[in-house]
Amino acid sequence: MPDADPRLDPGRWAAASLRPSGRAPPPSAPRPRGGRGLWRRLGGGCCGCCRRRGGDDWDPPPGEVPGRRPPQPLRPGLLAPQALVVGSPANRLAHHTAAFACPRLVVRRGQPFGLRLLLPRPFEPDEDGLCVELTLGSAPQVAKGTHVLIPLGERSPTGWTAEVVEEEEGAEPPGGGHALHLALTAPPDAPIGRYSLSVKTRTAAGEYAAPFDQSNDFYLLFNPWCPEDQVYMEPTSDLSEYVLNESGRIFYGTEEQIAERAWNYGQFDAGVLEACLYILDRRGMPHSARGDPVMVSRVVSAMVNSLDDNGVLVGNWTGDYAQGTNPSAWAGSVAILRAFHGTGAPVRYGQCWVFAGVMTTVLRCLGLPTRTVTNYNSAHDTDVSLTTDIYFDENMRPLERLNTDSVWNFHVWNDCWMKRPDLPDGYDGWQVVDATPQETSSGLFCCGPCSVTAVKNGEVFLKYDTPFVFAEVNSDKVYWQRQPGGAFAVVHVEEGAIGRRISTLGAGSGARLDITDQYKHPEGSEEERRAVSTATSHGSRPRNRGSPSSGEVTVTVGAGPAVAGAELELRAVAKNQGAEPRTLRLRFSLAAVRYTGVSGAPFRQEQHRRPVPPGQEETVTMTVTYAEYGPHLGEQDALKLTVSGAVEETGQVVAKELRVRLHVPELTLTLLAPAVVGQETPVQVVFQNPLPEALPGASLRMEGAAISCPKPFQMGSVGAGQTVRLRQSVTPLRAGRLRLVAVLESPPRLGPLHGALQFDAAPAPDGATGSTGRAPRRRARARGEPPAGSTGG
Repeated sequence: MPDADPRLDPGRWAAASLRPSGRAPPPSAPRPRGGRGLWRRLGGGCCGCCRRRGGDDWDPPPGEVPGRRPPQPLRPGLLAPQALVVGSPANRLAHHTAAFACPRLVVRRGQPFGLRLLLPRPFEPDEDGLCVELTLGSAPQVAKGTHVLIPLGERSPTGWTAEVVEEEEGAEPPGGGHALHLALTAPPDAPIGRYSLSVKTRTAAGEYAAPFDQSNDFYLLFNPWCPEDQVYMEPTSDLSEYVLNESGRIFYGTEEQIAERAWNYGQFDAGVLEACLYILDRRGMPHSARGDPVMVSRVVSAMVNSLDDNGVLVGNWTGDYAQGTNPSAWAGSVAILRAFHGTGAPVRYGQCWVFAGVMTTVLRCLGLPTRTVTNYNSAHDTDVSLTTDIYFDENMRPLERLNTDSVWNFHVWNDCWMKRPDLPDGYDGWQVVDATPQETSSGLFCCGPCSVTAVKNGEVFLKYDTPFVFAEVNSDKVYWQRQPGGAFAVVHVEEGAIGRRISTLGAGSGARLDITDQYKHPEGSEEERRAVSTATSHGSRPRNRGSPSSGEVTVTVGAGPAVAGAELELRAVAKNQGAEPRTLRLRFSLAAVRYTGVSGAPFRQEQHRRPVPPGQEETVTMTVTYAEYGPHLGEQDALKLTVSGAVEETGQVVAKELRVRLHVPELTLTLLAPAVVGQETPVQVVFQNPLPEALPGASLRMEGAAISCPKPFQMGSVGAGQTVRLRQSVTPLRAGRLRLVAVLESPPRLGPLHGALQFDAAPAPDGATGSTGRAPRRRARARGEPPAGSTGG
């Protein structure tokens, strides 16, 4: 008998709500079988099959496929609409969807939007009947809430309503017809997606069913402005940042040297909404289940990586990107999503910040408030011990083959905002979702949603994937030393080393916001130790390691200014807090480390023996030149200094790690002419090579929401210390404030360079402000004309 498909594991999805839903319980039914059954068990009453059927007198005739109705012959007396107009510009403003570069209406659930019918005669409510018909997906069914019949003036069984409203003042129906104005409202738990719309009318002469026309389709999204919606967020500046902001900054580097890069989310750009819904289609997520943000966010976290289901991005940490795009070269999410939607093939390549950037785009596009989060010293716990274990030999040299628990210099994931009816009270709000494929969850590479509150309190027994997230931010760092008999013993426990300076972009301020207090109680506090104890009691092995190491001699490590291409000074400071003199033996080991915590072989090692008088400090330094460290560095790499040793008189063991990121220059972007919608605008990009050697080649990539950008520009060699000036042209597609993001992909020794430019685009001379997001055709280069871009020293 073949193994069961892990994708159908019922434990992979929420089984039921733990809180009263306010709906009648579903009728008993035989246990569903196969993959479709798990969706039927989502959150008690989330689809039409859990509710009373109604509106049966408007049901389609036998044999008719909902949504695919052929034109019906007209008979005298039938009331056939001459035209349907779905929505209005006012609806887009009211629903906060005006920025979508989409020809069809985009609205949010729980909020009314307009439908205007042009009729050959006035509608008579006492004699005529009317029903609005909606379909969702390729196989809509009334029982699943994907085929919706909304009788005028009534509430459909799934909660949709259609009401007659007053005609807007001054609005005249074209062609001299008679207009009937309706307000349609989706329930706040309706499935999201692209709906098809038609109407049926009924008179004494019979019933007329208008054919479905794709021009009447509309998109329905989650609504964080609706108090009844599961993703509702209080109306503050947070909504402007976490739903509407089309660009942002993603933080990276190390705890001591935080860096940032601009990222274009572009969730309203042309083709992005279609790509986001295509992601749900590719995963096979039933349309009836798409009203639950818990399930939608979990599916997206699985689909943004390519493992298991050929999702959006292929992860690659090898350093060889010849078959695709270097993860550091991406400037935003739009090109990635368009490529995936256009080809159906996973895009090569991504790493954690790329996965998180795309995740932010998809969830914001669908209406979930989402922020991009960076965790410094992020632990990757491979054995569910909820500790980060580091092994040394008898001489305190690292045993890298045993160090399977890695500490990433930084790791980027996402938080999205929602209520959690599948959990007990108290766990609403920010939820962690992580699309980077690290460990499987119920057999699939996905992570979350996981309540940030549960992480803070160490309640790792709550779904989803809370043990893994807890270990990333709040595990203890445990140092083990091999003993003469071959066994290992704990020689040092370092609290507070994991989960440092957790960062996101602050709403409204544009500055880095430290949210560590949302993930962790104050380090060393009783609440924090209780959270760790609660979590580790559910780990793979009991925590019985005593208290953190302490002793008379303490060691701290640090570095001088760290600039790419320059000499670097590293130091360890030993302090004797006792009353007796002590002698300290120290071992310095320096290696390159990838941001994922994978270390290379040490390329510089030193041993020192220093006396430390009572109450005094002793500083030990190590100077490293670019010629020594340069050949070992790759992009996103840092230098890892491991300092370990022992006090001769007492046997006290000391151990510390320091990760140093080398600072690289930023790109400087300057607008060379006023920006006007639909017109090419020149932009100058300037940077200087800081290395004492030439860069053999680099490429410039630009992206911006509502901005048409050129293809990546390939450069020649850039000499040591040379300043480069590039001239490129971009075309604004929408009036207002826009943000252009640029990335220069350079050889690994320097790594990527970033820059951004914010500017205001004026409307076109004809008054057009732009709305479709389509790029105008770029002027063809004349024969013999040089490409844009020039270099100079």
